[in-house]
Amino acid sequence: MPQSIQTIFQEFIEKKTVLFKDRDALTSDFTPDTIPHRNKEINTVASILAPSLKGGKPSNIFIYGMTGTGKTLVTRYVGCELEKMSNKGTNPVKVIYINCKMKKIADTEYRLVAELSRILGQEVPITGLPTEHVYQTFFNVLDSNNWIVVVILDEIDALVNKMGDDFLYNFTRINQELKRAKVSIIGITNDLHFIDILDPRVKSSLSEEEILFSPYNALELQDILKQRAELGFKPGVISDEVIPKCAALAAQEHGDARRALDLLRVAGEIAERENDPKITEKHVDMALEKIDHDRIIESVKSLPKQTKALLWSIIELEEKGQKNMQTGDIYSVYEDVCKECALHPLTQRRISDLISELDMMGIINARIISLGRYGRTREINPNVSEKVKNKMKDILKSSLMI
Repeated sequence: MPQSIQTIFQEFIEKKTVLFKDRDALTSDFTPDTIPHRNKEINTVASILAPSLKGGKPSNIFIYGMTGTGKTLVTRYVGCELEKMSNKGTNPVKVIYINCKMKKIADTEYRLVAELSRILGQEVPITGLPTEHVYQTFFNVLDSNNWIVVVILDEIDALVNKMGDDFLYNFTRINQELKRAKVSIIGITNDLHFIDILDPRVKSSLSEEEILFSPYNALELQDILKQRAELGFKPGVISDEVIPKCAALAAQEHGDARRALDLLRVAGEIAERENDPKITEKHVDMALEKIDHDRIIESVKSLPKQTKALLWSIIELEEKGQKNMQTGDIYSVYEDVCKECALHPLTQRRISDLISELDMMGIINARIISLGRYGRTREINPNVSEKVKNKMKDILKSSLMI
């Protein structure tokens, strides 16, 4: 007979935790006192923002790099230190952080401006007012103080994909409307090509200063994990091979520190559930399988419908026995899928871009091969286990109504 939920909870409360000291220290949201291997980036961001402490408007900053390279961590850390310094009697500085992927906060222009107003102390109804009125409320609360306001727009590409870049142009020109306050924008994105798709006016205004965060290597990831492990786990509970393995696996995935931390934390949670006194390589392998499954399934759920149609086409071709597919093969099947789903097909060039995105997410493998004097092509294959693929098919069928 299965345990009741109450029994599970009670046993967890009563169980002596032998592994964890502070779980939060092993999450990507945790901000440590020091950030290893990012001194150059910290100093660059701090130097750009420093004029705000004397009332000068800092340049807008555009920060880009792969997932898990410390962009958000560094930006929020510097912003926090900047506010602390301004509280010591210099010119007042307010730093606002917005995650642009958060629903009901940054999924429309209205909600974004309303949320910014709320953070600055002015409540705005969730809906019901003209957007121009909400903007005016935002301008009024901004200009109510002689301060510098730094707005961090994390995952800024998600915002532009939803709204276009007109709103971003308005934001970069906002200082023309203000008499007392000054506003600086920091945009953060994982999309290395995002800046190229912006209107030239927006691009020149937003990216006054650009900072690229390079991926961590395996040794740097080990340093990060050792720092967090000391904070998060009790002494002596991690086997010697665990941290190097987590770092090596994450280094293969574009040097993603977030992935390395997730592997270490989930390995600890699995060991704890199994009542094992130590975290070992076995627990890391189990964590890897679990994280990959969860990550891919959640990614597929959130894909746009066109990308789902493309992914379905790739799976359909593979199940017919075709391996090492090329873009043209996939495009023919994709056009048929679009007819079935009442979608307007994208161009083959755009589909090629979507294939690159799926490759970057790890859902497919698009390997570039040389054809000698005939140029280059890509060999495309799914990059998931049979179990994950079957789950993906269920999600795609339901969404596309195939």
